[in-house]
Amino acid sequence: MNNPFEVIEARLSDIERLIIDLKQRPTQAVQTSPREQLLTVQEAAQFLNLSTPTIYSKVSRGELPVMKRSKRLYFSSKELLEYIKAGRKKSNVEIVKKAEEYLSSKRKG
Repeated sequence: MNNPFEVIEARLSDIERLIIDLKQRPTQAVQTSPREQLLTVQEAAQFLNLSTPTIYSKVSRGELPVMKRSKRLYFSSKELLEYIKAGRKKSNVEIVKKAEEYLSSKRKG
């Protein structure tokens, strides 16, 4: 029979080799931007947390970025995220900073 300490030592050596191999492998870049996905009207409504009639209403008023093929509407998840971000209000600190930048540029020019 094998000595249990030898078995443990062999397993620890294997684990150590695996860890060294993992450290030496180049790390894969983490995808930071969301993967673009085409959404249906129902999926877009769920994505934006709105009702389906509200989606149709916003499309008819030209408020939402939309693609139309035949009688179907498609929405880009990336464009919908940009739409949401466009509605972001600036904080007071950001507004003051922008005003100071504007005033300093006027004084120079």
